[in-house]
Amino acid sequence: MTLDHPAADAPVRTTDNRDVWVIVPTYNEAPVVRSVVERLRRDFPNVVGVDDGSTDGSSAELVAGGAYLVRHPINMGAGAAYQTGVEYALRDPGARLFVTFDADGQHRAEDAVAMVEHLRAVDTEVLIGSRFLGSAEGMTRSRRALLRAATVFERVTSGVALTDAHQGLRVFRRSFAEVLELTSHDMAWASEFLSRISEHDVSYEEFPVTVVYTDYSRDKGQRSINSVNIAVDILMSRLLGGHR
Repeated sequence: MTLDHPAADAPVRTTDNRDVWVIVPTYNEAPVVRSVVERLRRDFPNVVGVDDGSTDGSSAELVAGGAYLVRHPINMGAGAAYQTGVEYALRDPGARLFVTFDADGQHRAEDAVAMVEHLRAVDTEVLIGSRFLGSAEGMTRSRRALLRAATVFERVTSGVALTDAHQGLRVFRRSFAEVLELTSHDMAWASEFLSRISEHDVSYEEFPVTVVYTDYSRDKGQRSINSVNIAVDILMSRLLGGHR
């Protein structure tokens, strides 16, 4: 992988949250990722974009938006991108809180801010956003049904009881980041994340957030059959005693 620093003239509008790192895994999100990073940078000076082998100029857009950049030479999958971002942020000895944030514009930066503020005020180690406690604008019925089913599946297989098990907006402390060790190279990272919570007996809460589904994000979203394949992979791994 290769590393780049943010553009020198990228604006930082606050001196707060210097101990927070926002991780934005990115794969072919050039049309929107710059605006995502620019909005985050209003409140979070430290944003690292992990370009997971994009072919569309996403790297340049991440840097133009003000993010630190880590590049995978090939597409390695969402789990690998998240883990790379966490490892990069852990190199900062002052990093205390870590935020995972989607690159496609579905998440709101104000929700990330609220979650960070909440985690600072409580003893919980992990805070997971929930669109079902908040709102999901533009979500299709089929997507809602699939996510509900996934939540039940995760509760049974991981023992972690959530209302929204596959929401990418999450905030956690350094102690959890150091044991996260995501090995899934695909979208099963979210399930593996919950497994780490269970394995290490980590305290967690949910927090209401808003997820905005646009035509762009719906077109970029993974197919339902992929979710089924991931579920089967996770179940088989757990039945066979795998780490995941």
